Amino acid sequence: MENYKIIDIQFKNPLNEKEIRLLKEFDEKIPDTNIKLETGVNSLKLFLRAADIHELHNLNNLLSAKYNLDTDQSPLKILIEKIESIKSYGLKGSKRNYVDYNKERKVKDRESKEEKRGLYYYARDNSFNKQNNECPTDYCNKIICGDSEFVLKKLPDNCIDLVFTSPPYNFGLEYDNQDDDNKWERYFEKLFKIFDECVRVLKYGGRIIVNIQPLFSDYIPTHHIISNFFIDKKLIWKGEIIWEKNNYNCKYTAWGSWKSPSSPYLKYTWEFIEVFCKGDLVKKGDKENIDINEDEFKKWVVAKWSISPERKMKEYGHPAMFPEELVIRILKLFSFRNDLILDPFNGVGTTTAIAKEFGRRFIGIDISEEYCKKAEERTNRGLF
Repeated sequence: MENYKIIDIQFKNPLNEKEIRLLKEFDEKIPDTNIKLETGVNSLKLFLRAADIHELHNLNNLLSAKYNLDTDQSPLKILIEKIESIKSYGLKGSKRNYVDYNKERKVKDRESKEEKRGLYYYARDNSFNKQNNECPTDYCNKIICGDSEFVLKKLPDNCIDLVFTSPPYNFGLEYDNQDDDNKWERYFEKLFKIFDECVRVLKYGGRIIVNIQPLFSDYIPTHHIISNFFIDKKLIWKGEIIWEKNNYNCKYTAWGSWKSPSSPYLKYTWEFIEVFCKGDLVKKGDKENIDINEDEFKKWVVAKWSISPERKMKEYGHPAMFPEELVIRILKLFSFRNDLILDPFNGVGTTTAIAKEFGRRFIGIDISEEYCKKAEERTNRGLF
């Protein structure tokens, strides 16, 4: 039956006359909109939509006494235990709902109401050119050492399918040949010059995806500031992914005003991944170039990803690498095979190595010669 959770129950012994009558009366007392029963000789098929557990126990006590059956041994008690063993349900009053409990509330005339509100109204008046271009072959599948602000100026408009990057966080980490403790005004000024170029070279319908963690100790909401930048540039905010790193070492440090509301310091075990689209939410591509499977899609569109941090940072001499699994998910969920992937802060080349492994073209740019050499070696030899 549609819209019911179906449970099959097998009994060790055939049901006797009293037990069958008990189940029949139970079925008559419970509305069909909640529970239906099909009783066999030594089996029971339960069609379940909703149940008030307290009500079921009361019915079991009442009917077991009526038919002179042991309350704890009646088939109804076994049925109730089966229902109680189901841990996924929604609550409405005292009733547990087992079907469609997590279904979104339907909105009548959704499309017309979205249009009335103004779907991504902040990006509607963009002036993006819809004509996409091919990137010169001299730049494809290359690791380029240089300043992204100037390297990207050599690329034509609308030639990159997806930008995925994690810029330096300005935490004061020890990068090769790069300051990571600039004044915030200087940091964002330089970062946004590079992002301006990223927006320009991104194809119409392409995506920019930025992994960032705010510096909470400086009270700078970097993820919001970066998001506001892209919104001001008329890109469409597609969503935000929480990257749960499960890093609980922070619990061993101080929490600001200890045991006082005067100035508690909040701790975070996750980072943010901001996703933006240029001009259109729909990215065109050949169906033959889709490489995400059903299970991956269903799992990854839930926008909280539990992925352990990268463990190879000492091996590569880089203080802030993101893990390979993070790049795999981003590329398979947001790009097609043969798409051109850009990382303007490529570091030691996680993005480019994964792009090559999964059949994407790539451009990786970094200002450090040492990192570029490692990225090139890594990309050329593969990950494994």
